[in-house]
Amino acid sequence: MKIKRQKHAKKHLSFYKHNFRFREPYQVLLDGTFCQAALKNQIQIKEQMPKYLMGEVQLCTTSCVIKELESLGKELYGAKLIAQRFQVRHCAHYQSPVGGSACLLSMVADDNSHHYFIATQDHELATKVKKRAGVPLMFIIQNTIVLDKPSPKSVAHVQAVQAGQMLPEHQKHNIEHLKDEQGVSEATERRGKKRKRVGGPNPLSCLKKKKKNEPKAPTPPSEQKKRKRKRKRNKSSVNPTVQTA
Repeated sequence: MKIKRQKHAKKHLSFYKHNFRFREPYQVLLDGTFCQAALKNQIQIKEQMPKYLMGEVQLCTTSCVIKELESLGKELYGAKLIAQRFQVRHCAHYQSPVGGSACLLSMVADDNSHHYFIATQDHELATKVKKRAGVPLMFIIQNTIVLDKPSPKSVAHVQAVQAGQMLPEHQKHNIEHLKDEQGVSEATERRGKKRKRVGGPNPLSCLKKKKKNEPKAPTPPSEQKKRKRKRKRNKSSVNPTVQTA
């Protein structure tokens, strides 16, 4: 079973690497439910996560997740201690904290430009994550960490890119960056485009066609004058006997 799980994980990771540019170290955002499940199932996240993903991993959370665990009391005290061991990433709710699930969703907004994994046991949060393309989802099942298969939203996004219907996000950012460097804006693009006006007919096509000289009918052979070839004789060629006579 372990070999089969790692084979699936390798397949899913290659999907995100080739289509959404995920690279090591993998950044995994964990919420309180995932930390609580790891504590309950005696899973060493720092040891088992890199082995399962077969690469370097950065485990992280947000201040909103930690404050949510603190507010829930003694029942989640162990999960709070686990979450505090990870890196705390800055979110947009520093002054007014929000729930852990809402905070993690905001961290993967704008097409998940920071390439975060979401590790959670919250079913509602997992459902919302699956509606966003390019966000890998992780959870704990049967005492093991599992990387979920790519969501239908992610697969549809990749198919649309391959069909040429839309550009990948990194190419969009590159285009916008080049426009900013060159000082090109939408207004200048519109000015640069020439409107196609309805033109008149081609003046060359209005010229009158010249009549071609019709070939003359050949004269019949009876009317043709036969040329007689005159034969010139030299004086030296005359018979000498005739001259003496």
